[in-house]
Amino acid sequence: MADQSSHIETNLQGPKQVTVDGQSVSQHPLKDQLEADEYLAQKAAGNESTLPIRLTKIKPGGPL
Repeated sequence: MADQSSHIETNLQGPKQVTVDGQSVSQHPLKDQLEADEYLAQKAAGNESTLPIRLTKIKPGGPL
């Protein structure tokens, strides 16, 4: 996965919308880009920190 913050910085330096020869191109709003960046960061952090741990109570068994 590419570094999202560098993409956001690049998008901030460029124009929001461009029209050339009748064709128009626009970017996603900055708010949406920041929310997507935060979501992907949380998703990546969540995948790294999960551990398969199960808590159980142990009771001694057997005849008295």
